[in-house]
Amino acid sequence: MCKSTASARALRVLPSLIGVALLGLAVAQPVYAAADPSPVMLANPYHSGVALGDYWVSEKYDGVRGYWDGEHLRTRTGAIIAAPAWFTANWPKTPMDGELWAGRGQFERASGTVRQELADNDAWRHIHYMVFDVPGQPGTFDQRLPALEALVTQLGLPWVQAVAQFKVANEAELKHRLDDVAQGGGEGLALHRGSSLYHAGRTGDLLKFKPFDDAEARVVGHVPGKGKYDGMMGALLVELPDGTRFRIGTGFSDEVRRHPPAVGSMVTFRFQGTTSGGKPRFARFMRVRDQL
Repeated sequence: MCKSTASARALRVLPSLIGVALLGLAVAQPVYAAADPSPVMLANPYHSGVALGDYWVSEKYDGVRGYWDGEHLRTRTGAIIAAPAWFTANWPKTPMDGELWAGRGQFERASGTVRQELADNDAWRHIHYMVFDVPGQPGTFDQRLPALEALVTQLGLPWVQAVAQFKVANEAELKHRLDDVAQGGGEGLALHRGSSLYHAGRTGDLLKFKPFDDAEARVVGHVPGKGKYDGMMGALLVELPDGTRFRIGTGFSDEVRRHPPAVGSMVTFRFQGTTSGGKPRFARFMRVRDQL
């Protein structure tokens, strides 16, 4: 066979080989990779003057958002969660929306469990799925609630629980409920308008009420530590979406100071109001924002 003929055949075969290689790469991609974001409702902050009689109130659970699409448990961003088969066995073919929760003050435990590429059965036995809506059911939230409770009761799984919903008479009672939750180590309250249909995106039909303000910012630098923090991070230099830059210097464990959030990552912080220049007052680090 002449060299020119051999070269021509090689050129004809090469695209097929490339196609097989690319197919292999596609198959090798992890099943937990994110697709489209889950179509979940997102809360706006609570403010005084809300017609509280129109809303159901519940505890806001500090965990990882879990959206059951009828086949897979997904995060808010659409990533498939590698939950054990027993955890989602016999779940309905209709969607459920809830929080994967490990208990008050146990966000890191919940997040660490959910992040694992291979499910750790022992870790998942500490996780509860706190269901607060059933998007696949028709009607308003008032009408979906009985369906939610019936569905969870029918499942009969101790790790799947319907979030308790209640009414308050006025803002004083709402604040009293918030104090009770906060003193017990809870994150805050959620308010859901009874007349609302389920729809994706941020909305005033769903509100969050916490004992402090919180927000997210992007890490743009690390400030070296001094004294007992010599050789570690002393503070994070962060930037808000509007370009405002400031430092967060408290709320870090020694482990986080030794291995600070990477530049470019998003962090959640708490604060108490803002200065005249628009900078958060008494900013305190809470966590790296969950990228799932």
